[in-house]
Amino acid sequence: MAEKIIRTIGVLTSGGDAPGMNAAIRAVVRTALGKGLKVRGIRRGYQGLLNEEIIDLSARDVSDTIQRGGTILQTARCDEMRTEEGQQKAAAICKKYGIDGLVVIGGDGSFKGAQKLANLGINTIGLPGTIDLDIACTEYTIGFDTAVNTAMEAIDKVRDTSTSHERCSIIEVMGRDAGYLALWCGIANGAERILMPEEHDYNEEAIVADIQECRKRGKKNYIIINAEGIGDSMNMAKRIEEATGMETRATVLGHMQRGGSPTCKDRVYASIMGALAVDLLEQGKTNRVVGYKHGEYVDFDIDEALGMQKGIPAYQYEIAKELAL
Repeated sequence: MAEKIIRTIGVLTSGGDAPGMNAAIRAVVRTALGKGLKVRGIRRGYQGLLNEEIIDLSARDVSDTIQRGGTILQTARCDEMRTEEGQQKAAAICKKYGIDGLVVIGGDGSFKGAQKLANLGINTIGLPGTIDLDIACTEYTIGFDTAVNTAMEAIDKVRDTSTSHERCSIIEVMGRDAGYLALWCGIANGAERILMPEEHDYNEEAIVADIQECRKRGKKNYIIINAEGIGDSMNMAKRIEEATGMETRATVLGHMQRGGSPTCKDRVYASIMGALAVDLLEQGKTNRVVGYKHGEYVDFDIDEALGMQKGIPAYQYEIAKELAL
């Protein structure tokens, strides 16, 4: 059984880092301290928990962190946490350090670990921290707003030089399994084509034909936003250049999208979510995920949240194609 009275809260960040994670950590620490609770930070995610990399956190420890990208607690991936032995070890370590409430900031994989700990008697609350916006129970994930703005600004710059040289530019954004970054950038940057994992059966011959038609109309550049899950941007650029005769360059934005000072939205939403996580623990709740739906901050059962499916909104994708004509 999970402990009903919370005295000490632990907080960790797991999986890929995302701008705004520090705002969430800060909110957890200061909200908990304001309620007379102790807070322990766990470094390097679940791997750090298993290695007992656990420190006490004060209000001063999180000063001047809200504007910083990344995560002050660091993060790592942990295969051992996928095993029953690793899960039991993690729960035992939480109990050893008096951690009776744990806030896990990460994605679906991190929530699965939180779910296992909840089943082993540790009160757990998950916060959606991922730049991919691919958690089905929430319309917002910590870090997406910063990442999509970072990518948008970079693509604007590539378009400038692409126009100067009358090139086709293929710009690869992150998103191995989800195309939200590609979709949003495609609309925001006025791209001619958006390639996403959800629409993996794209027709390269149709792209070539469209580029040739655009050139006949006097268009000076052609922008293709390519999600990481499609990939192959360099070879795609070679094939398109050979087929069209139009100079084509590929730019892979890569991990720059994870970094940078978080936007106002990521700072505010992450702070509110962090505070809400502490409130839920104080109320004796466990095995929950904080989300944002229809303008409200809400919470879901982790089991329910992990069972939800999320796809690219068909209407938004159709709009993106219409606006590219």
